[in-house]
Amino acid sequence: MFLKQVDFSKNPFWKYLLGSFVIIIFSVIGQIPLTYFLIEAGPVSPGVDPMEMLRDLDKNLQLFLLLIPFALGLLGFWLVIRKLHERSLLSVTSSRDKMDWSRVVYAFLFWGLVSIALIVGDYLFSPASYEWNFNIKSFALLFIIAVALIPIQTSLEEYIFRGYLMQGFAGMFKNRWAPLVMTSIIFGGLHLFNPEVEKLGYGIMVYYIGTGLFLGILTLMDEGIELALGFHAANNLFTALLVTSSWTAFQTESILIDTSEPSLGAELIISLLVLYPIFLFFMSKKYGWNQWKHRLTSKI
Repeated sequence: MFLKQVDFSKNPFWKYLLGSFVIIIFSVIGQIPLTYFLIEAGPVSPGVDPMEMLRDLDKNLQLFLLLIPFALGLLGFWLVIRKLHERSLLSVTSSRDKMDWSRVVYAFLFWGLVSIALIVGDYLFSPASYEWNFNIKSFALLFIIAVALIPIQTSLEEYIFRGYLMQGFAGMFKNRWAPLVMTSIIFGGLHLFNPEVEKLGYGIMVYYIGTGLFLGILTLMDEGIELALGFHAANNLFTALLVTSSWTAFQTESILIDTSEPSLGAELIISLLVLYPIFLFFMSKKYGWNQWKHRLTSKI
C-alpha cells in the first residue's frame, strides 16, 4: 500500500525535515529572476508591498516569474528523493507497479470539463460580472507558459504534500488519519499570505485546508497521487486560461476577467460540500473504492 511501501527505519522524520529544507532552498534560488525584476522596477519604499510592484509588470511575465521557483523546487525534490532517501520517484507517486497515466488524464479531463462548464455557465448567467479580455497574441503566450509550467507547480505541491510528507508523517504517527490532517493543515497554511486571504478574510483558509483534505482523501483511497495530480493541474490550468480577477494570486491574460465581488460562503458550499464530494463519488465508482474507514483512519 502507498503509505506502507516506505522503509521507515531508513527514512526517519529528520530526513523529511532536511529534505523539505533543501526543496525550499531550491525554490528560493528560483526566485532570483523575480527578485531581479523587482529590483529593476525601482527601490521598494517603506510600507509598499513588493507584490504591488510585481503587478506593474506584464501579466505573462508575472506568471512566468512566479512559476519558475516551482521548476527549481521540483529539481530539488527529485534530488532529495534520489540522493537523501535513495528511493525512486515512483515510490512517492503510487503503490502500483508503474505510474498510471490514465488516472492522471481521466481526473484532468473530468475536472477540466467541470471547470469549463462552471465558468461558461456563470458567464452566461451573469455576463455583467465579467469583462472580455481575449487578445490572441497575449493569450497564445499565456497558453505556452501555463501549459509548460502550471503542471510543474501543481505536481510539485502534490508530490510534497500528498506523496512525500504524507509518507513522512505516516512513519511518525503510524496511522493514516494524522498524515491526512497534518498535510492538509500545512498545505492550507502555506496559502496564508495569498492575496485572496486579504480580500476574503481568514475564512478562506477553510477552503484551502478543505481542499488539502479532499486531495489527501483522493490519495489514500486510490493508493497513489495520480488522481490528485490530474485534478490539481486541471483546476489551476483551466482557471488561469479562462478567468482571472484583480485579487487572485495569479494575474493572467485570460479570456475573461471576473469583476464581481467574491462570495466566500458560496465558494465554500459549492466546492467543499457539492463539487468535491461529487468528484469523490465518481472516482469511487470508477475505481471500485471500498473500506473507506480503514483506508482513511486505520493504523499502519
